[in-house]
Amino acid sequence: MHGPAMSGWLLVALCGATGAYCLARMRSCSGEARKAAGGEALMGFGMAAMAVPATVLAVPEWTWTVYAAVFGMAALHALWPTRRGTRHLHHLVGSLAMVYMAVAMAPGGGHTGHASAGVPLLTGSLLAYYTVYVLRSGLRLMPVPAPAGGAATATVAWGAQPELALACRLAMGIAMLAMLFAL
Repeated sequence: MHGPAMSGWLLVALCGATGAYCLARMRSCSGEARKAAGGEALMGFGMAAMAVPATVLAVPEWTWTVYAAVFGMAALHALWPTRRGTRHLHHLVGSLAMVYMAVAMAPGGGHTGHASAGVPLLTGSLLAYYTVYVLRSGLRLMPVPAPAGGAATATVAWGAQPELALACRLAMGIAMLAMLFAL
C-alpha cells in the first residue's frame, strides 16, 4: 500500500484480526452465515496482505495479478446469490473493489499521475459507497434500550454474537475507506 508505514501496519493488524475473528466465527455458524463469515475472512486477510507498506516489503509484480484473480473469483462467487436478492450485494461490491485496488496498485496500474488528475470516478463512487456503509453500520451498533420487565436473554457463544460480526464489518468498511483514500 502506498502511504505512511504506520497506517499500513495498523491496517494490517486491524484487517488480520478481523479476518481471524471471521474465520473463528465460521465454527459457530452454519448455512448462509457460515458462507458470509468465510467471505469476510477472505476479505480481511486479503486487505491485510494488500495493506503491507510498500516500503517494507517489495512484492513481486505478479502478486497483484494473483490478488485480482482471487478477488475476481470471489466476486463471481458472490454474484450467483445476488440473483435471489440484494443481501449478498455488499460482498460483490467488496470483491470488485479489491480487484480494482489490485489493478490500480500494480506497477503500471491506472493510478500513475493520479494526484494531478483528481479522484477517478470509480474511486469516488467506492468512497461514497463505503462512507454510507460505515455510517449505516455504526448506527446499527448503537445500543437500544432494553424493554422494561423484559425476559432474561439467552447466552450466545462469543463467535455467534451479531454485534461482534457487525463490528468486524464496520472495521473492514473503515479499512476499505482508508485503502481507497491511499490509492
